[in-house]
Amino acid sequence: MSVEMEKLEHNMAKFTIQVSDEDFEKALDRAYKKDKNRISIPGFRRGKVSRQMIEKMYGKDFFYGEAANIAIPDAWAKAFDESEEEIVSSPTIDVVQLESGKPLIFTAVAALNPVAELKKYKGLEVEKQDTEVSEDELEEAIKRELEAQARMVSVEREVKDGDQVILDYEGSVDGVPFDGGKAENHPLTIGSGTFIPGFEEQIIGKKADEDFEVNVTFPDEYHAEELKGKAAVFKCRIHEIKEKQLPELDEDFADDAGFESVEEYRKDLREKLEKRKADEAKGKKENEAVDKLVEEAEMDIPEAMVRTEARRSVDEYSRQLRMQGLSIEQYYQFTGLDEEKMIEQSMPDVEKNIKGRIALEAVARAEGLTAEDEDVDKELAQMAERYRTEVDKLKEVMGPQEMKMLRKDIIVRKALDFVVENAVEK
Repeated sequence: MSVEMEKLEHNMAKFTIQVSDEDFEKALDRAYKKDKNRISIPGFRRGKVSRQMIEKMYGKDFFYGEAANIAIPDAWAKAFDESEEEIVSSPTIDVVQLESGKPLIFTAVAALNPVAELKKYKGLEVEKQDTEVSEDELEEAIKRELEAQARMVSVEREVKDGDQVILDYEGSVDGVPFDGGKAENHPLTIGSGTFIPGFEEQIIGKKADEDFEVNVTFPDEYHAEELKGKAAVFKCRIHEIKEKQLPELDEDFADDAGFESVEEYRKDLREKLEKRKADEAKGKKENEAVDKLVEEAEMDIPEAMVRTEARRSVDEYSRQLRMQGLSIEQYYQFTGLDEEKMIEQSMPDVEKNIKGRIALEAVARAEGLTAEDEDVDKELAQMAERYRTEVDKLKEVMGPQEMKMLRKDIIVRKALDFVVENAVEK
């Protein structure tokens, strides 16, 4: 196989690849083995006809098309691995020559990793982040913790906002019941907004074992076509009224939470809030520093690179959906999107991330940052712990390209740390 590369505008490159006779012959044999069971020649059993006989009957180039489909991806993968350039997009393939007695020649146009020119990367101004935890924030956090431990307790009084009621209801429009308008012993939290607008408000002030009617009008955008904008009457009866009772922040609560005193509980919660705010502040500072770095950089990002990354992002989202038991096709039905629309929607964010990474790579080059073996070992150990496996097993499934990307990610993170450490808070 021979490869010639020509650099084009906007960090694109054209690779002209010639497949050797030996490799194309192997592809022809694979094409024959793949298709032979589908080829029928009178006097021969299906799948038992030799390649020479088929080529004699249909022409020497009978398997050329399928062989090219086999040889081209293999040749491109080899060219990709052996290239000294960093190729960052899927290729656009064009067959130049596919003729009997001549070598297979094709071109592949792909994006190369851009190089940013930095005007400034030290002393970037970022906004100072507040990491102090106020008493109000602590009290609000305690309230949320108490809310999480709240119990619903039956009460004998009129319904108030925030109560939960257990009720029967049956709805009708013009005196005619409609599908889905009836339920028994249905739990409803007043103020949750889960029922038709105006329904829950009319429950307030009612008592248990009281029969009453609720009058509402279905919204014009209601999902059931036959009910849109229609006035409805619901006959209701409440069986039980429950109110939320929060526990007291006392020694018993602290003990149940694993602390010796309320003071110790409050101290631990404050420390957690401080850590959370510090992490959030760090993230905001990093994002702002990278944004400022990109503003101080010049780079030409190929659209093919952005599109390839966007497609990869959609594929990753598809895998996440499958893990949740939902197919990407179902997601498209729910959202009205399709693959191309999702790719287009994700491209602005993808391009922003690419620019940040390219700018940080330039910082790493300027500062001579590297990924040492101990850095890689530390990262692999963290990955193994995250995936609940062993480092040796992780190394077995990671090929040269994966290890190369791992080292690159480590270098980019070092560059990010350098930029943040040398930023100026204002």
